[in-house]
Amino acid sequence: MAYRVFEKIQIILEMIKFPHTVFALPFAIAGAILAADGIPSWNKLSWVIVAMVGARSGVFGLNRLIDKKIDAKNPRTMNRALPRGLIREREVVGFVIFSFLLFLLAAFMLNPLCVKLYPVALTILFVYSFMKRITWATHLVLGLAIGIAPVGAWIAISGNIRAPALILSLAVISWVAGFDIIYACQDTDFDRQSGLHSIPQWLGIKRGLKVAMCFHLFTVILLILLYFYSNLSFIYLIGVAITLILLIYEHSIISEADLSRIGIAFFNVNAVVSISILFFIFIDRLVL
Repeated sequence: MAYRVFEKIQIILEMIKFPHTVFALPFAIAGAILAADGIPSWNKLSWVIVAMVGARSGVFGLNRLIDKKIDAKNPRTMNRALPRGLIREREVVGFVIFSFLLFLLAAFMLNPLCVKLYPVALTILFVYSFMKRITWATHLVLGLAIGIAPVGAWIAISGNIRAPALILSLAVISWVAGFDIIYACQDTDFDRQSGLHSIPQWLGIKRGLKVAMCFHLFTVILLILLYFYSNLSFIYLIGVAITLILLIYEHSIISEADLSRIGIAFFNVNAVVSISILFFIFIDRLVL
C-alpha cells in the first residue's frame, strides 16, 4: 500500500514537472530577501517556500486536468500520465485541492494581507489554464501566474507592496513569456490544427522568436532598473550580466530551422538564470 502511494506521488510529480519549480522559487526567495533587506527569518522563509510550492503544484495539476483531451491528441504530450491512464482524474483533483489548501495555510501563517490576496492569486492561477483557447497572450498570463511570486514573497515578509517587488515581478513576467514563446514553437502546427492560440501560431516561428527576444531584452532592462530602486551593489549587477549572457546563448541555439535544442534552452538555461539572480542577490545582502 505504501509503495503504491509512493508510486502515485512520483507519477504526479513527474506529471506536473516538479523540477520546473526552480523557475519561480528562486525569484520568490529573492523577493523575500529584498523585502527583508537581508536574510528573512527561517520561519517566514519556510512558509514562503511552502506557499510557492503549493501554488505552483496546484496550478500545473489543474492545467493537466483541463488539458487532458488536448494532451491526448498532441504527439508531444500524449504520453503524459493522464492521457495514458497512469493516474485517475480524481487522484489529480485530490492533489490539486491539497496543493491549494497548502497554499492557503501558508498565507494564514504569513500575514492577513496574504490571506486577503489569496483569492486574487487563485483566480490568476485558474484562468491561465484556459488562455490558449482564447488568446495568443497566454504566454503573458503564464508569466503573470509565475511572476506574482516575488510580489507575494515581498508581501509575506513586509506586509506591503513597494516598487522593487513590482519591478522584479515584471522582469519575471517578461522572462517567462519569452521562454514560453520559445517552448510553444514546437507545437505550432498542432495549435493551428486544434484552434489553439500562441504567438508562434499567430506570427509564425521566426517572428515568434523575435518577440521572445524582445521580451528577454525587456527582462534585462527591468533587472537593471531594479538595481536603481533597491539597495543593491555591483555584486548584483554581475548576476544581471550573467543573465544577459545566458539569454543571448538561449536565443543563439534556437532558430526557425532548428528547434532540436529547445529542451536545453527551456529548462537548463532558464534554471541557471533564476538561480544566478537569487545567488547574487543573496551574496549582495550577505556581504553588505
